[in-house]
Amino acid sequence: MLRVVRWVLERVGDLLDEVAGASPGGYAGVVVVLFLVVVAIVAVRLKVGPLGRGEATEQALFTRRARTAAEHRTAAEGHAAAGEWAEAVRERLRAVVRSLEERAVLDERPGRTADEAAAEAGVALPPVAEDLRQAARLFDDIWYGGRAAGPESDARLRAVDERVRDARPQPVAGSQL
Repeated sequence: MLRVVRWVLERVGDLLDEVAGASPGGYAGVVVVLFLVVVAIVAVRLKVGPLGRGEATEQALFTRRARTAAEHRTAAEGHAAAGEWAEAVRERLRAVVRSLEERAVLDERPGRTADEAAAEAGVALPPVAEDLRQAARLFDDIWYGGRAAGPESDARLRAVDERVRDARPQPVAGSQL
């Protein structure tokens, strides 16, 4: 075993000697190049984020235990009061979707994205279909597009929430009552 370790160390030494001979500045040049490579790797890692399995572009809207729409609205109010606008938008959209599930306009389905919820609810609630689509788009722009959220974003979602709560499902064309 000692002979193998010694042989490996000799090969590494030979490789370093060759690299140092070809590098401007000898061993100091090799150290500088290795340092720059490490800095580049760290910079890329910080920019890209943690390595591992990539996440889907669209993530599920609900990720924790089921809350009621009222609980999501309360959380949204708390985030808004703290000036945490992106979180307020997320919780407000969750409140909208949960209220649609509580009203049986949407079925409860884990993993549903904001866009899917807007499209499905828009079929049952045509008067607010565009509001739902825009709310989902705003959510996506903020959470996945890096757009800054502010009080106006919260106000837009709050208005959508109120319009959706007031909307009544309409029968789908061709269905019988």
